[in-house]
Amino acid sequence: MSNLIPIMTMGALGFLFALGLVFAYRKLAVEIDPRIEQIAESLPQANCAACGYAGCQALAEAIAAGKAAADSCPVGGAESAGKISGILGVEAGEVIKKVARLHCRGTKDAAPRRSEYLGLKTCYASHLMGGDKLCTYGCLGLADCVRSCVFNAMYMEEDGLPVIIEENCTACGKCVEACPRNLLELHPISQNILVFCRSEDRGAVARKACKNACIACGICSRACPEAIVIENNLAVITDYKKIPPEKIPEIEKCPTLAIGRLKKDNEG
Repeated sequence: MSNLIPIMTMGALGFLFALGLVFAYRKLAVEIDPRIEQIAESLPQANCAACGYAGCQALAEAIAAGKAAADSCPVGGAESAGKISGILGVEAGEVIKKVARLHCRGTKDAAPRRSEYLGLKTCYASHLMGGDKLCTYGCLGLADCVRSCVFNAMYMEEDGLPVIIEENCTACGKCVEACPRNLLELHPISQNILVFCRSEDRGAVARKACKNACIACGICSRACPEAIVIENNLAVITDYKKIPPEKIPEIEKCPTLAIGRLKKDNEG
């Protein structure tokens, strides 16, 4: 009988501990929102972090918690936004497709070099050394942006500048982050006019460094002052929507072609 006492005691303690664990589990258990898995399945699983979150799962959790919008994924675009809006029971808003655009026309022919760069073949390394072009604002041509693109939406042209394949571009923003000279931006795909320069040098210096540089002559700003201004020796488009079609030919009288349409009307 004396041997049964410790056995019964241990059994009772085990039972009490088990009850405690069950109570703690029910009390402390975190309920998982069933919508998270559905939202995650609606995302492209690119895990590119373009949305600002670590990956698609993290974004799904944020959307379900109301911390991120249904259209937060630039890669999934309208398709993902529509599916997620349906899961959340909200009306899907209009998703405007964006693509990367290059603000530089400093080709090998247009932008002379001042030296031969022999360092690491990356734009970042070349930029730290000042680059090898006379223009200290232009594209370095070492393809950091192309290597950063996981969607096969960019390639280097023989003229030394990257080319964006708009059909493949998902506006993930990786190329924007990769460019040490901030020459890439995301713009609505419908936007067809751009300033193809970032130089803030005075006109004579800018023109010597690149024949396609903005020289701050003011032709564009005088043609459309409500949408274009000159700041720091550079033309800046303040509101693309305020540029009327009839003003574009006047804007394109730019002597260096530093501002104008990406595609002419006869190019489709």
